Amino acid sequence: MITNLLLPLVCERFRNDARYREGHLRVINALPARKVLGLHTPEMKAVARKLHLTDGTGYIKAFEREKQETLCYEETVVWGLLINQCKCTLQERLQMLARYIPVMDNWAVCDSFCAAAKWAARADKEYLWQWLQQWFASSREFEVRFAVVFSMCYFLNSAWAPVVFDRIDSLDFNNIKSDYRSIKGKPKNIQEGSVQGAEPYYVRMAVAWLLATALAHHPAITRSFVAASHLPADVVKLYVRKARESFRTRDVPAL
Repeated sequence: MITNLLLPLVCERFRNDARYREGHLRVINALPARKVLGLHTPEMKAVARKLHLTDGTGYIKAFEREKQETLCYEETVVWGLLINQCKCTLQERLQMLARYIPVMDNWAVCDSFCAAAKWAARADKEYLWQWLQQWFASSREFEVRFAVVFSMCYFLNSAWAPVVFDRIDSLDFNNIKSDYRSIKGKPKNIQEGSVQGAEPYYVRMAVAWLLATALAHHPAITRSFVAASHLPADVVKLYVRKARESFRTRDVPAL
């Protein structure tokens, strides 16, 4: 939809360096049907700011009318950034998100939106938490990941952390469907839609990330929760690994 604005911003290295391009595509790991142009986050943010100043709401509506399968990865990111920049009521923004969240099909789209949703820090937390429950209860991988990552970003203070823990402990991982297939070893082909872990891999990783983040701020209650939780063993292992990899928690006992 806005590829004419995006293509001139693709870096020369992505265009001309096959090894660099492969690395970029492997990191994003978009599904095979989702085209990736090769932009980085700063360029996508710049485009979103430009569109916001021109006619942000109009572009959001145009994205909503577009056939979702025709959008490239970068367009889905810009769409989310525009929703975050929009000057509107909470209810209006949540109505936009009801149309946007089901389009999320990639970890980077989900996480870039959540990280930039600064409006959530000022929103009515009770209202927002109740709204999040529909996404926690979804059977689609990235709708659930959205709920987990969004909670990690905006609900991990001392008052809300126990509530978040209770909610992730009730996740039914077996009921969450993924479009990615699990394989052993490094994928042979770029962007083949595979992951190296149990499905739904991106939900499991999100829960582990949330717990590792919580450990940095609330170590005692995080360890207590993990010890008594019903989380799958592989999720706990991912959490421990993430905690050890982070400079904030590498010296903090995870269990």
